[in-house]
Amino acid sequence: MDNYWVAALYSIAPTIVLAGVFWWIMRSILRMDRTERRTYARYEAEERARRGLPPKPEA
Repeated sequence: MDNYWVAALYSIAPTIVLAGVFWWIMRSILRMDRTERRTYARYEAEERARRGLPPKPEA
C-alpha cells in the first residue's frame, strides 16, 4: 500500500509543478502589462502637459 501512495504522488507532482510555473508566468505577464500601461499613461500625460494640451479625457 505504501508504494501506491508514492506512485500517486509522483504521477501528480509534474502536473502541479507545471500548473505553478504556468501561473507564475501568466502573473508576470499581467503585472508587466499593467506596469507598462501605467508608465505609458504617465509619459503621455507629461507630453500633453509639455505641449500645453488638456489632460486626456477618462474613458
